[in-house]
Amino acid sequence: MLRSLFAKLVLVLFLLLCVTGTVLLVSGMYSAHMYQQEVSQKLNRELASYIAREHVLIEQGRIRQDNLKELFHRAMIINPSLELYLLDAQGHVLAHSDELDNAQSVQVSLQPVQALLAGGELPIMGDDPQQAGRHKVFSAAPIMQDGAVQGYIYAILGSEQVSHVSQLLQNSYILKWSSFALALALLLSFGAGLLIFYLLTRRLATLKQSMDVFRASNFENPPEVDVRQLDPIDDIDSMTLTFQQMARRIHSQMTNLQQTDSLRRELVANVSHDLRTPLSSLKGYLETLLLKDAEISEQERRSYLEIAHRHADRLSRLVIELFELAKLEANEIQPQLESFSLAELVFDVAQKFQLRAQQKQIEIRVEVEADIPFVDADLGMIERVLDNLIDNALRHTPANGVVRLQLIRQQDQVDVLVADTGHGIEADELPHIFKRFYRKGESVDGVGAGAGLGLAIAHRIVELHGSTLSVSSYRHQGTVFEFQLPAHSFA
Repeated sequence: MLRSLFAKLVLVLFLLLCVTGTVLLVSGMYSAHMYQQEVSQKLNRELASYIAREHVLIEQGRIRQDNLKELFHRAMIINPSLELYLLDAQGHVLAHSDELDNAQSVQVSLQPVQALLAGGELPIMGDDPQQAGRHKVFSAAPIMQDGAVQGYIYAILGSEQVSHVSQLLQNSYILKWSSFALALALLLSFGAGLLIFYLLTRRLATLKQSMDVFRASNFENPPEVDVRQLDPIDDIDSMTLTFQQMARRIHSQMTNLQQTDSLRRELVANVSHDLRTPLSSLKGYLETLLLKDAEISEQERRSYLEIAHRHADRLSRLVIELFELAKLEANEIQPQLESFSLAELVFDVAQKFQLRAQQKQIEIRVEVEADIPFVDADLGMIERVLDNLIDNALRHTPANGVVRLQLIRQQDQVDVLVADTGHGIEADELPHIFKRFYRKGESVDGVGAGAGLGLAIAHRIVELHGSTLSVSSYRHQGTVFEFQLPAHSFA
């Protein structure tokens, strides 16, 4: 039970209120008692001086018993709670308004008496001759004769009866009512504290439950972000929003790790396949040349060597593309931006593929607007993108088809389009064509669709330039690849 935050807060609040109530009650009773003593001493501060002026108690060093008895008698009638003592100059008790034998202390400390006579701050507590170690408020005055102190009148303002009455007052109606009011205030404070803690810990409990559910789901079901908490009003809202974002980030990273692992396995399988096929062919033709060198004709030998060379060239391209894509994805290669004419680059790349296009009876058509500006990009990387896109278009365009390169100016950027009139791509294949080693089937000339790295490289290069390589395709109509580059500003 006490493991929950709410239970701990309730226990701490209860103990705090108990300690606070006890301190307030004790300090209130003590303050009331001391206030009573202070008021009593202020009201009776000159009582002893009045007695000393009006009555001759010591004369020629001798106690006037007649005057002393009359004083004690009158004092008991007027104020029965008053205790009068006659002290000598050293503070010894010479006489008492009650039976002197009841005094347990025969000497009173004169230091409080001197403090009172000097006008010290009240209340000043003096010795109680009735009980050693107990102190009470008092009034005192010196008895003077011929300029010398003969003794002191020492009046205890709170006698045994008064002390007993003070104890009885602790059970009075007012004190009980005050204690009840204090207890009620503390109880209301406790209830308000419980309500506040509940409102606070309820959201924490909800957050904890959400975290437990997320953990129980093996971090696969992140909590939904509450739109009301997009603008947190306190630390708990902020913490909840942070957890939700963190949970979604963890889920996303775990999903990416799973996808990466899956892609890694697929990569290994695809690389093994793509390397094994040309290697096997290359090895087979070379072994044939070694074993039947004397039996085959010169024409057959050259044919075998040409086939082996093509497979070796395919292996070389595959390895180069693998390294190139790995560097691009690891951000080891960054675009070196420069200003250049994109129109000239498009014409140069198109000219590079003219011979191959003519052999396949495909027309390469370049459409460039007259006012195409320079662009800011990496010339070598953009040339690589165009090479891959045109190569892909030529492999999937049948004879008498058209591969079109088009540049269109759009305000502060230039749109680049590479379109073909091939068989197109199925809609369910479009989201996957930029993945490594993804093949869209056989090309129109029966040759394999390639290693599946060209489009992945082009896509990554365009991303590094802050753009996106998009694709649209219609079955039996063709495919269009498009991306944008920022126009150069001469300002």
